[in-house]
Amino acid sequence: MLLIQNGYVIDPKSCREGVMDILVKEKRIEKMGTDLAKDLSAQELKQCQIIDAEGKIVAPGLVDVHVHFREPGFTHKEDIETGSKAAAKGGFTTVVLMANVKPQVDNVETLQYILERGKTTGIHVETCANVTMGMAGKELVDMKTLADNGAVGFTDDGVPIMDVELVREAMKQVAELDMPISFHEEDATLITNNGINRGKASEFYGIGGSPREAEISLSGRDLQIALETGACINIQHISSKEAVELVRQAKKQGKNIHAEATPHHFTLNEEAAIKYGTMAKMNPPLREEADRLAIIEGLADGTIDLIATDHAPHTAEEKEKPITEAPSGIIGLETALPLAISVLVNGGHLTMMQVLEKMTYNPAQMYHLDAGYLAEGGPADMIIVDKDAIQVFEEYASKASNTPFTGWELDGVVCTTICDGKVVFQA
Repeated sequence: MLLIQNGYVIDPKSCREGVMDILVKEKRIEKMGTDLAKDLSAQELKQCQIIDAEGKIVAPGLVDVHVHFREPGFTHKEDIETGSKAAAKGGFTTVVLMANVKPQVDNVETLQYILERGKTTGIHVETCANVTMGMAGKELVDMKTLADNGAVGFTDDGVPIMDVELVREAMKQVAELDMPISFHEEDATLITNNGINRGKASEFYGIGGSPREAEISLSGRDLQIALETGACINIQHISSKEAVELVRQAKKQGKNIHAEATPHHFTLNEEAAIKYGTMAKMNPPLREEADRLAIIEGLADGTIDLIATDHAPHTAEEKEKPITEAPSGIIGLETALPLAISVLVNGGHLTMMQVLEKMTYNPAQMYHLDAGYLAEGGPADMIIVDKDAIQVFEEYASKASNTPFTGWELDGVVCTTICDGKVVFQA
């Protein structure tokens, strides 16, 4: 048994918050209330692990529906074990892996390998399957078979799907399966150099960069198809004010429209690409300050209902290459909640309840996962957070350290992460 005492509980599902205890038995929450120790016998108290959370927030374990653990195929960057350790340190008890590994997750064998490896980590590791075979954008995978064998959604994240009729057919199939499909919205035909915004940043480097139109065009296309087919769609790592507005208008017409923002896109603008170089190179790129503010506004009004990290580990050697050769992406699991607290909550844009909703209950709901809430009988996946503590990021549990946030002083510390009733991280 596990007893968490005196914590300030925040549950986004019920919108319930206040000081209370939580008693855990056999991977589930047994009881929530005040002074629960009095209901236990002397023998039970002796056997019970007790955590005093006074002055701290107790919230559902975070759920990240956009991570890259690089296994199989690229384990020199990250693997499922190290990625899961980074997740636990960041407060994530459930992660959904992207399918751009090697071999790709377009077959049952690779899918089952990933899921079996995930079972050894101490957290819940789920994975998407690909939309197209080999991520080539030519032929759909066998969606039903992959769904029957454990895939929780579909994406070719990292590669946009250009064939409009293939996209339409994919959406029809996921609608029948009642599963989400997530899209990386960048039209490669419009991009000269990916990872750097076409504007001030690209001019600084003397390159063509990536224009906002690349995201706007595909986002508009896929939102319209989603409305026509009824598919549950997620616009991934949104970066432009125009795409935010497209999602806002689509949400007025359909209930299955979702969009995610990353912490780096609501924290940084293209100035960071100039300051930090390849450490701030990502797809889609950091754009203008007006875009960053539009993303925050979208989070505040519910247009953007998910916060996801797009945790993308790369080696130091890869990131030391010239700006046009280095890979795009940064790690994000360990800095996500502190950035959300520092920028969104302490910046006065969102409440802690709103941030947690977008990092727990909303992503779990989109993927039909039993996660992201605190209730009697519910899963014992929780975090204990000192919202007022300050930390400086220097070392990471991830195998990688490619991030511009190294050395930053941020508000909020994950003190304890609990998954299935067991402590999987302790600060």
